[in-house]
Amino acid sequence: MPMSKRLQVILDDREMRDIQRTAKRQQMTVAEWVRQALRAAQRQVPLSDAKKKLGVVRTAARHDFPTGDVDLMLREIDQGYQVKSPS
Repeated sequence: MPMSKRLQVILDDREMRDIQRTAKRQQMTVAEWVRQALRAAQRQVPLSDAKKKLGVVRTAARHDFPTGDVDLMLREIDQGYQVKSPS
């Protein structure tokens, strides 16, 4: 089981009351509301640097791979699904 850690955050009285009201409206404890808010905020932060991601995309775009006609490939895929395997 992962170890839990305590996080202490100092809020002014107004901020604390606002958070308490919000948590109560959502029928959860302040602690659970804060955990969910932190998780949501964390999801908004990119996992890596935007410049790095752009560099990877540009590198990949320089490659030239053979491709086929999309409609033909889709028909071939559909035909593969229609082929019955021997029983």
